[in-house]
Amino acid sequence: MSASQGRTVADGTDPIHHRIDAALHRLASYGGDLVGHANRIGAILWSPPRIVVVGRLKAGKSTLVNALIGAPVAETAALEATSVVTVYENGAPSRAEVVTIDGSRRAVPLTFGATADLGVSESEVAYVHRHLPSQALTRITLVDTPGLATLTVANAAATERALIDGFEQTRSASVDADAAVFLFDSMPRADEISFLQRLGFTPLNTLGVLSRADGFGRGVLGRRDPIGHAVEHAGVLSRRLADVVGAVIPVAGLLAQTAHTGAFTENDARDLAALVPFAPLELFDLLDAGDGALPVPRDRVFRLIDLVGEYGLVHGRGPARGGAHQVNQWLTAASGIDPLRAVLDRSLRRFAVLHRAGRIVAELDALAYTHPARDGIRQIVSELKTDPALVQVGLLRSLRSLLETDPSAPAVTELTQLLRGATVAESLGADPSAPPEQLRAMAQDRLVSVQAQTLSTRSAAEDAALVSLTQAYTSIVRTWN
Repeated sequence: MSASQGRTVADGTDPIHHRIDAALHRLASYGGDLVGHANRIGAILWSPPRIVVVGRLKAGKSTLVNALIGAPVAETAALEATSVVTVYENGAPSRAEVVTIDGSRRAVPLTFGATADLGVSESEVAYVHRHLPSQALTRITLVDTPGLATLTVANAAATERALIDGFEQTRSASVDADAAVFLFDSMPRADEISFLQRLGFTPLNTLGVLSRADGFGRGVLGRRDPIGHAVEHAGVLSRRLADVVGAVIPVAGLLAQTAHTGAFTENDARDLAALVPFAPLELFDLLDAGDGALPVPRDRVFRLIDLVGEYGLVHGRGPARGGAHQVNQWLTAASGIDPLRAVLDRSLRRFAVLHRAGRIVAELDALAYTHPARDGIRQIVSELKTDPALVQVGLLRSLRSLLETDPSAPAVTELTQLLRGATVAESLGADPSAPPEQLRAMAQDRLVSVQAQTLSTRSAAEDAALVSLTQAYTSIVRTWN
């Protein structure tokens, strides 16, 4: 990888976007229908990465989407709420369109927290496209999905149709995703992991979320703090699931949703503070006793539980003395939403960008096989594939192919190491203070080793991986010359 990897160029764009944009301008210069192809691919390049949120029924997907967006736009309910795939994208005015399987679009009216009658059978819906002005959505687009193993066969089929079975159709309908957030409780089930692997992502652009952290273990009345317990368990799961997800982050979605949607009021804070005198077990016993047993009417206590859960009812009483603002600060800190945002914005978004760039290069490659201007297009593609700024794009594409065909291949570990490193030293597994000549020598040694492996590869995917590794180590050697 080059010394410029990850830096911005003079106009503020990162090198990957800058190089691909220049390639698309060259493509358009050939004229004819290639102008349309360049514009279409350019729209993909410059739109925010799409992050798909997947998980079982009632895993907390829509609650998390609401928290990340900062508005109660994704429907949540006691039974299954999300019955169709919904794409949340930044845009004004706030509006919704239903996109049918045949690609047609029609506007639908909005109701609070959801779309109204879609006007067509759900079996005909590819996805609902929801535009709303949101700062959070300027950097990522979120795709909320029906739960896996849902109450209805139709809902499970909707997810698979949008994300697997109809991949080519949904690619043109812009529902394809660049990364995944996978929600589960305690431990993913085998069918969940199988579904996730079918989506075709790598662990680097898949993030695990241990949801409902505020109710983990024995919950708020247990001997261990559930959120602390969830943090510890997430660390264990991060190691166990390293071949599926890049990390596991514990999140209390309800706390995060309430903190970021403005639902908690000063009246709520006063009601919550009024419950301070009671021990946790006594508090729930008196709530069961009926009205009059507590200084706050039961319906308002149940409202508090709807807003902050049992964990917030117990531990949010102290912060409530400082008013709604202090409660919201406590909810944010306790929920784990900030560490999740940091991972989304840092590593997951980075690998989503690499994934998207790889898809664009593959699309240009496919165009070269079918278009009369194939020679010029092949030249553009060849230059992109050998551009030092796009080395990591090739590494991620190779890792994805290898994981699909030969996940036990030795190159998997080496590809992952190179991609995870934020610096050349990290990518090589060297000491951060290692001098340039040492880094160059290490890269040279790895280059010799990789070239030796090309004599006995087991698959075409491994051949391609070794080519990517060769390019990466060669780039490092040249950088430090």
